[in-house]
Amino acid sequence: MSVATPQPRRLHRAALSLVTLLGGVSLAVIPAATVSISSRLFTVQEQGALAVAVLVATFVGQLTFAVVVESRLSSTGTDRRVVFPMWLAAVAVATAVVIAILPPNAFALAIGLPILIAALEVGRGVSVAERLDRREVIASIAVGLGALIGVVAGFLDQPWALIPLVAGIAAATCVRCLPVAHRASRPQPAVMGWVVADTAITGALYPLLNTMILAFLGPTDAVLFTSISTVSGLLAIPLNFLRLRLLKEHSRLDIVVAAASVGAAVVALLVCEVSGLFGFVFGSAWTESDTLVPLLLACAWRAASLATTLPFAALRRAGEVRLVTGLRAAVTALTFGLAAIGLGLQSLPIVFVGLLAAELLSAVVYEAARRRRKARAALPPQSEGRVAP
Repeated sequence: MSVATPQPRRLHRAALSLVTLLGGVSLAVIPAATVSISSRLFTVQEQGALAVAVLVATFVGQLTFAVVVESRLSSTGTDRRVVFPMWLAAVAVATAVVIAILPPNAFALAIGLPILIAALEVGRGVSVAERLDRREVIASIAVGLGALIGVVAGFLDQPWALIPLVAGIAAATCVRCLPVAHRASRPQPAVMGWVVADTAITGALYPLLNTMILAFLGPTDAVLFTSISTVSGLLAIPLNFLRLRLLKEHSRLDIVVAAASVGAAVVALLVCEVSGLFGFVFGSAWTESDTLVPLLLACAWRAASLATTLPFAALRRAGEVRLVTGLRAAVTALTFGLAAIGLGLQSLPIVFVGLLAAELLSAVVYEAARRRRKARAALPPQSEGRVAP
């Protein structure tokens, strides 16, 4: 009786990983879809408030993800298993129902967005970490389809445009909270504290940097920085996917899939730039500026995160949360300092050069810390603290 070779299984796993990775696009489009729909339903003042609410919701989602998912994946001495909490699923679905039932209401949407984004962040994180690929494909389709229908309805000035958006999120939440065979590992409070602090430190950097760009370079460059960062954020989808998988276990296959996806994303962004698509989407802030060089630098900055992700995930997987938080704080200060050089020189491209340089230096710092930790762990207990003859 012949036994199946491992190659088909590896190809199958690679295909599922790639499909799950692409599903990250659905999460990335929700903030943009919300802003697009809001521009057709609400006043300028309400749109401004909702733009802030989207940033706050993203930050809340990151913090919730750190508490529910990442802290457990970083806890040594446990199985590091994660599940979608039923309480979060219930609150998210109830929030979606309320927003769908009410007439278009900017205040209700602003209050509900942090809950909906948190459910999306946690739900996707659990599916990716636990390799629940098939249900994640269904959930991603639900989110993406709801966002697409909502944006089209918004362009047609339909007052119900928010309903498909929140319905897609609710449907995805229901799929992602289906029962699983395992139980969630108990979080270690000390680990959770360090992980949340880490997320809070790094999450505050880019809103602060964009505020400084607005103050020093003006509104056009601030809009351009946001646009280019958002566009180059396409590369963050495979990198975030890889980080989640590596927090669970080291996988060369996932590294290859993520690296290939980053390369493909860079090519896709350059095609969109050369074809004029970004100018059509972002308007005068894009068309009246030299965007090719900043875009290339932004892509290099994002792609350099691949070198940072590998040692970062290895340290987190080993339980070095305190060390990682300290390194991240130092790296965040370094990143802001190097990017600030571009502010002083009144040059947006140099801001991206600073971000790229900081990312490369961060990779060196993390790798040095990983090697030092590995060398320390390899020492036999009786030789620690002793001088070799």
